[in-house]
Amino acid sequence: MAGAFCTAAPAQSNPQSAPGSAPAAAQAVPVIDGGAGPCSVEFTIIAADGKPAGAATVKVHIAYGFGGFHKLDLQAGTNSDGKVKFTGLPSRVRRSLLEFEASKDQLVGTATYDPATECRGKREVKLGKANGGSD
Repeated sequence: MAGAFCTAAPAQSNPQSAPGSAPAAAQAVPVIDGGAGPCSVEFTIIAADGKPAGAATVKVHIAYGFGGFHKLDLQAGTNSDGKVKFTGLPSRVRRSLLEFEASKDQLVGTATYDPATECRGKREVKLGKANGGSD
């Protein structure tokens, strides 16, 4: 059994992966599972210079269920390509939009996502300098 497993792994990565994935250093997209529903959203975080923001933090607070009594706080970091995916999100939330906050160093950005209208979403967040007085 072990021989079959070892034979399958090199066959998978030898001829097909090398030409198809030009950047050999591409990392797997980090995934955080909220375990609260069928929806998901994938983010690409872009720094102010237009490059992917690796090691950025993305977080969200979710209130769901009857009266919003269930609460969920999720936070995850991006890979070197600035990507992160949140899965297991509820399809119905107390407020219709979820607001995801991304940050890296002194840069911040936000993105909204409505799981009721788009259960599988993709968003790009551009980071910029935080406003000192946002009142």
